[in-house]
Amino acid sequence: MPELTKWEAQAKRIIRTEMARHDVSYARLVERLEAIGVSEDERNLRNKVARGKFTAAFLLQCLYSMEVKELRID
Repeated sequence: MPELTKWEAQAKRIIRTEMARHDVSYARLVERLEAIGVSEDERNLRNKVARGKFTAAFLLQCLYSMEVKELRID
């Protein structure tokens, strides 16, 4: 499997950090995404995040669905 680029790794970290910070499991994130009209199943969501390969729109959808109000990127 190819190594993640630093940007893919950062995107993956952002989602996982915010999931932990907001106490949101993958199953719960699927429910929250569904509430805003984004259809994902838990397995695909886990794989997508693990690969770190997703669009900026998907990242924003995840952050919005977790009600992230501020994001710090170092």
